[in-house]
Amino acid sequence: MAGFVMQSLGCEVAAINTVQLSNHLGYGQAKGTRATATEITDLYDGLKASYLDEFDMMLSGYLPGAPAVEAVGTIGRDLKYKHTMKPGSFFWVLDPVMGDNGRLYVAEDVVPAYKNLVKDADLILPNQFEAETLSGVKIVDMETLKQAITTLHERYRIPHIIITSISLPSPGAEPSLSVVGSTFTSTSTPRIFGVKIPAIDCFFSGTGDMFAALMLVRLREAVFAVEGLNTTAAWVSDDSVEATDLPLARATEKALASMHEVLTNTKQHRDAEIERYNNQIGGRGKDEDEKRLRLVRSKAAEVRLVRNLPSLKNPEVRFRAEKV
Repeated sequence: MAGFVMQSLGCEVAAINTVQLSNHLGYGQAKGTRATATEITDLYDGLKASYLDEFDMMLSGYLPGAPAVEAVGTIGRDLKYKHTMKPGSFFWVLDPVMGDNGRLYVAEDVVPAYKNLVKDADLILPNQFEAETLSGVKIVDMETLKQAITTLHERYRIPHIIITSISLPSPGAEPSLSVVGSTFTSTSTPRIFGVKIPAIDCFFSGTGDMFAALMLVRLREAVFAVEGLNTTAAWVSDDSVEATDLPLARATEKALASMHEVLTNTKQHRDAEIERYNNQIGGRGKDEDEKRLRLVRSKAAEVRLVRNLPSLKNPEVRFRAEKV
């Protein structure tokens, strides 16, 4: 999904797939393989041998095990080293995929591997659980959220942070999704903003990859709109720039606009598909009917990217960043 989104927005992409699966895991079943660290390294070495390693940006997502995390870390550091003499000419976006909803879905040794890796990234995109895991701060309110972001900036020297899927107690409020971000100052002080969008009552798979790809493209776009910022190390704005005026905030607004449009349209299609299925006459056993319905629901909720290209390219930005 990430590769398609970036290509649709004009990027030339060299993809190293870390998994090769028949379908996403939201179906509850899949066939395929996970790449080993050696396979990941071999593919990158092949690109280097053919002089195909001139990259402006890198996006890393799910990695199947600590050795794979370390292999991708070696690739990222190699690319950063190549651009040492040209500040701002290479930017690494890292999604530290480890778990969600209070539990890990990777091996425990992946956590220390990521803690060793994130300090080399320019932007990280953890969800709430992953931010808690990396920072050691349990996020239960706005103050602990700020503490977690401050810890990530100070401990790992990460210039830019976006925490996705923030869920804090809000009795009586309309269901919503909050995304909170920050770009640090020259003294590692956070500049925190948040964007809130209405929640969509549906489970989608792959939205993390979609958001990461959108952020990569839209951040570069926002940075290049500011004179001279693209030649500044890690694209860190001057200390005088307010949180809501940061390129990271502008990029988040536009990425979430695309997300909301695509997923809203997907939900409408999904509901219609399930209604059609429910109107069909059964005829199978109860267990088979339940399994079939689960698979139909998963298929109906497949994110409809191809049919919503206008929403990827030119979304209407309706949800604005606010200072936290």
